[in-house]
Amino acid sequence: MLRLGSFDAAAAALRVTPSAVSQRIKALEESIGTTLVHRAQPCTGTDMGKRLAKHAEDVALLEANALAGLADQQGAAPRVSLAVPADSLATWLIPALAQVEGLYFDLVLDDQDTSDEWLRRGAVSAAVTGHARAAPGCDVHALGNLRYVATASPAFMDRHFDGAFTLPALAQAPMLVFNPKDRLQHRWAEAQGATRFHPPIHQLPSSHGFVDAALCGLGWGMNPLSLVQEHLARGTLVALVPNAPLDVPQYWQVTRVMAPALKRLTTAVQKTAQDSLNPPDEKPMS
Repeated sequence: MLRLGSFDAAAAALRVTPSAVSQRIKALEESIGTTLVHRAQPCTGTDMGKRLAKHAEDVALLEANALAGLADQQGAAPRVSLAVPADSLATWLIPALAQVEGLYFDLVLDDQDTSDEWLRRGAVSAAVTGHARAAPGCDVHALGNLRYVATASPAFMDRHFDGAFTLPALAQAPMLVFNPKDRLQHRWAEAQGATRFHPPIHQLPSSHGFVDAALCGLGWGMNPLSLVQEHLARGTLVALVPNAPLDVPQYWQVTRVMAPALKRLTTAVQKTAQDSLNPPDEKPMS
């Protein structure tokens, strides 16, 4: 019900009446002694409700893994919750998910530097993160580096840099950020020598929107090379500084208790990353 957002939708999925769903939820709440569902539009879970929903999801996945191969196995395919960065989803991750049959995915988007917080809260079973520090109870697999390039339109470069990159111009040029957590642009600027860097910004929470905004001259931003290499080849986008990419490590973290049930997914993620990312250059830390 929490996933579908209403008692009516949950009843339709379960092929029972909305009243039956409501009664079951009420009975569970009375048994536990706390509210599990915020009854609004849409319905959302309380902290305890979300914890129970995640537990049920894990049990279903473990059960499906234990019964794999049995001819009379029935029921809906289990679900798995993942925390992933938007740029990973936009560039290489979806083909990995498509290789794994028999699972439904619930994805939450977060910055690569903070996506592991979902693991720490027990809200997801696995995550793509930007660092090798393992969340408690998780295994870490180095995947490779996602290469970014600081890009802008030629017209933007002429307008804000007079055709030549300088740090004073960079401090005044409008910059794109994905959300308040996004520090990629700052990291790149600091690597070029910028200090006390506080340019004007546009906040734009979309990987493809980042590319479109750069093409339209709205601002400059760090775009995955795979999303902009054709534009760079055509000259509709240019690098602010030639041959100055930023390589961002990608790691797959999976909870140990769920790792056996997610082995096929882990294998698909590793194989797709190997084919799509630059080789990893550091070992994960436990």
